Amino acid sequence: MSTFKDMFDLSGRKALITGSSRGIGRSIAIALAEFGADVAINYVGAEDKARSAADACAAHGVNTTIVQGDLGDGDAVERVYHESVEALGPLDILVHNTSIQIQEDWLDVSRENFDRQMATNLWSGFRLMQLAAPGMCDRGWGRIVNIGSVQQVKPHKRMVPYAASKCALLSVVKNLAKQLGEFGVTVNNVAPGVINTDRNAEALQRLQYSKELHQSIPLRRWGSPDECAPTVVMLCSEAGAYITGADLYVDGGMGA
Repeated sequence: MSTFKDMFDLSGRKALITGSSRGIGRSIAIALAEFGADVAINYVGAEDKARSAADACAAHGVNTTIVQGDLGDGDAVERVYHESVEALGPLDILVHNTSIQIQEDWLDVSRENFDRQMATNLWSGFRLMQLAAPGMCDRGWGRIVNIGSVQQVKPHKRMVPYAASKCALLSVVKNLAKQLGEFGVTVNNVAPGVINTDRNAEALQRLQYSKELHQSIPLRRWGSPDECAPTVVMLCSEAGAYITGADLYVDGGMGA
């Protein structure tokens, strides 16, 4: 007899998590591995961090691989996908986590900075879905999870393109959820709030900024990467089989 615990079992599933050598992506990769999924760790430049993440995943007895690729470079997207499939087998799970944010006044945003953020945050996720979804549909099972942001509803005034890219990906998620559901493929969005990652560390150490942020979060604290991962595991497992097109906030209530 199956149990509720069994619904979270990912044994034999193959997962690619982009931007997973650190931060939220690393926690997601390790959590998926703990529940049995083989994982591909995507990274840009810090191979040592990628290998550390892969080792942490492998400690759970799963197969792992690391795949280098800056997803802001269009040519790298296909390579990262195909190298992941070559190492693990056809993907069952795609978690699009990679993103970049450039803080600047909206009047100073250059075409180069705008395009860079859209290429990394939006196009790479969309293209990976194009590559992964057909096979998932053919096999009758698949999980696609995009990592969005509370900035979908609480945009930062110095991150206009970044917030826009997250809103655009949410539209993609809701659109594809309707198209892929009949084939057993779910497509969802998880929107973290203020998470204490190395990317945010410097800003969160600024006393006045930190105080103002705390006041905007009902739980009055930052989140941790490990608090984002369980929601993704649920969506990637049978526990989340009847959830698609959802936008789930892991933000301490900031986006409410």
